[in-house]
Amino acid sequence: MKRSKLILLTVLCFCFCISYGKAQQGGKLKMWYDKPAKVWNEALPIGNGRLAAMVFGDPSNEKLQLNESTFWSGGPSRNDNPDGLSVLDSVRYYIFKEDYQRADMLANRGLTAKQLHGSMFQTVGDLNISFNGNKNYTGYYRELDLEKAVFTTTFKVDGVTFKREVFASQPDQVIVIRLTADKPGKLTFTTSFDGPLQKTSKALDAQTLEMTGLSSTHEGVTGQVKFDARARIINTGGTTAIEGNKINVINANEVIIQVSIATNFTDYKTLSTNETEKCANYLSAVEKKPYSSILKSHVAAFQKYFNRVGFDLGISPAAKLPTDVRIQNFSKTYDPALVSMYYQFGRYLLISSSQPGGQPANLQGIWNGSVYPAWDSKYTININTEMNYWPAEKCNMSEMHEPLIQMIKELSETGKQTAKTMYGCDGWVAHHNTDLWRICGVVDFANAGLWPMGGAWLSQHLWEKYLYNGDLKYLESVYPVLKSACEFYQDFLIEEPTHKWLVVSPSISPENFPDRHSSALSAGTTMDNQILFDLFTKTIKTAKLLKKDSDLMTEFQKILDRLPPMRIGVYGQLQEWMGDWDNPENKHRHVSHLYGLFPGNQITPDATPELFDAARTVLVHRGDVSTGWSMGWKINLWARLLDGNHALNLITDQLTLVDPVNSGNNGGTYPNLFDAHPPFQIDGNFGCTSGITEMLLQSHDGAIDILPALPDDWKKGSISGLKAYGGFEVSVSWENNQVQKIVIKSNMGGNCRLRVPNEVELAGGKSMITASGENSNPFFETVKVKTPLISASAKLQPVNLKKTWLYDLPTKAGKTYTIIRK
Repeated sequence: MKRSKLILLTVLCFCFCISYGKAQQGGKLKMWYDKPAKVWNEALPIGNGRLAAMVFGDPSNEKLQLNESTFWSGGPSRNDNPDGLSVLDSVRYYIFKEDYQRADMLANRGLTAKQLHGSMFQTVGDLNISFNGNKNYTGYYRELDLEKAVFTTTFKVDGVTFKREVFASQPDQVIVIRLTADKPGKLTFTTSFDGPLQKTSKALDAQTLEMTGLSSTHEGVTGQVKFDARARIINTGGTTAIEGNKINVINANEVIIQVSIATNFTDYKTLSTNETEKCANYLSAVEKKPYSSILKSHVAAFQKYFNRVGFDLGISPAAKLPTDVRIQNFSKTYDPALVSMYYQFGRYLLISSSQPGGQPANLQGIWNGSVYPAWDSKYTININTEMNYWPAEKCNMSEMHEPLIQMIKELSETGKQTAKTMYGCDGWVAHHNTDLWRICGVVDFANAGLWPMGGAWLSQHLWEKYLYNGDLKYLESVYPVLKSACEFYQDFLIEEPTHKWLVVSPSISPENFPDRHSSALSAGTTMDNQILFDLFTKTIKTAKLLKKDSDLMTEFQKILDRLPPMRIGVYGQLQEWMGDWDNPENKHRHVSHLYGLFPGNQITPDATPELFDAARTVLVHRGDVSTGWSMGWKINLWARLLDGNHALNLITDQLTLVDPVNSGNNGGTYPNLFDAHPPFQIDGNFGCTSGITEMLLQSHDGAIDILPALPDDWKKGSISGLKAYGGFEVSVSWENNQVQKIVIKSNMGGNCRLRVPNEVELAGGKSMITASGENSNPFFETVKVKTPLISASAKLQPVNLKKTWLYDLPTKAGKTYTIIRK
């Protein structure tokens, strides 16, 4: 009997171990791989908003490529061209005379920055952990758990199972590495720092490594940012010994490595922080804490944000494969769980790269392995930085928006000098790029950089945040920024000679130019007009809410009334420029003139059907496949066009595997789910997360629109915790493409107007109120744009919309309401 029990117990234990092992491999929100990363675009990202690492997971030579958000080239600097005023009138003259080549020449001489075109976000270097004898490994497994923000690698060597766990703790401000083996005394390795910008690398004692460094001198600005990086080794069992600038760990049972990095950055004007003390203090504060405690506080801090939103599209057998294989197969298989994981990966990245009190996510978020990254890994503010933050509010990560809001406030200060020096104007201005030092001048060259609208676009985020939180105190804090932005254009706008409209000149339609012109320079581009419409409209609304500056707002309204209307050209397209210059064969990645469709709300099917159809024509002309971030934008645009099937086609295009070494020219996704422009740009990740949200929930057009662009293939699913205007939190489940259940949490009260694809009722059988007239909730106020000018040759198509039901639900703050299918 005892023998039988022993056999049974052994079998049960064996079965448990087998099932446990399988449970650890993959999972709904676990990115996993069956081989180590060989190159950067295969490594996996961790971050806490300030510190970041790309973890490779090599059994023999583990590498953590390290970043710190304030380690940039140069130092406090400006790039305003002092000759701007001397050429401004001439540049405008030649633009109106259509001598664009002459205007371009003068602009490059007098308006483009003379030397500094922005600083570079730079790598700190690498932490290396080298093992002898680990080359012949088996059972390799590598994962990034998106729910816990923990990287894990396991493998076997000579019958010993090794495990590594890595995470970046926000509460403790260190990167933590835990190395274990299932047999005692098996951890023997060498660890060291190295970096391209290091000044010193040494062992301070037998348990502490230190590397110091200095950022690069770039474009005439001396490198002034100093860093101090330290790694504290805490071993259980075994010994440690110094070998030159390395530390050897010998025969340990468990090893914890805590990595701290700090710079002398204080703020964009000041470099006075003692980086050595700051770095050491982080380590001192965490040194005595148990690993379990550090991990627990890390997971809790991360999940505070991450767990707010759940997303389920179901699962298929494809989910059993490694993530890179799933990407490669996505267009040929049914793998809805890859979409939901990719969606949550975007949220993971924003939480990991943008934390309150820190820097905003830049062109690569917070992950960059180079001293000379593509486009300097700056803040490109003619689409890319804005796109980074499209998911922040709607995907219930409002706190992650704070670093961008703070940067906009800082730009409004540095931009005042730019406005005065370059244009002789009051207010503030920023062009198409900025950096850690908040430069606002024209970078690169006129055809790319002479776009004085970057600050105006960024300012939209200030109002957008208010629509979600309804906080008048917050709105009062950003009102001076909005007002000052308008004051710049009050001085800068010029009357164009034909229609007497007020236009921005000189300017461009970002990074594109008409085929017939030798320069991108123009006046009154459609995007500029749309952004100004929003800027002045929202500033006037803000002043009214705060009961401020009524006389000034009267003047702002006069300017608003004189802005050009949108125009529809000969091909039935929304014109990109005032002239009907569009080429339907142009496949340019930027679709700037569709700003009014998304992220703006000036183009909607009911209020502006002609513009709605003209916007659709533009997207058809431009095509789908493009750079990664462009496809991310187009997902949002097709969602706003209420075409979920087309949006899903673009998700499929974006989830096309791109070779991590030889990336080619087409956009897609790298094996580690990073967006490929190529090269890597993080905005595509954020853009797709935003776009998927727009497919399932919209609140820009007078109501909360439930499942407005649901693809046919997503027959069953659920999403919870999304945010809508007016402070509403929304959860939805559906089946057979019909709403089954909606849960509304009202944080501010007020009327909740719902647009749904099928009839619904309140739980308990109480009927919903059929909506009529304007929505009484002021957060859902729609805009009224000018009637478009339409070419006589344009052939517009009628807008055919699916039938929907519109309901009003009066709500009270703090109450939750459940609605079910009727």
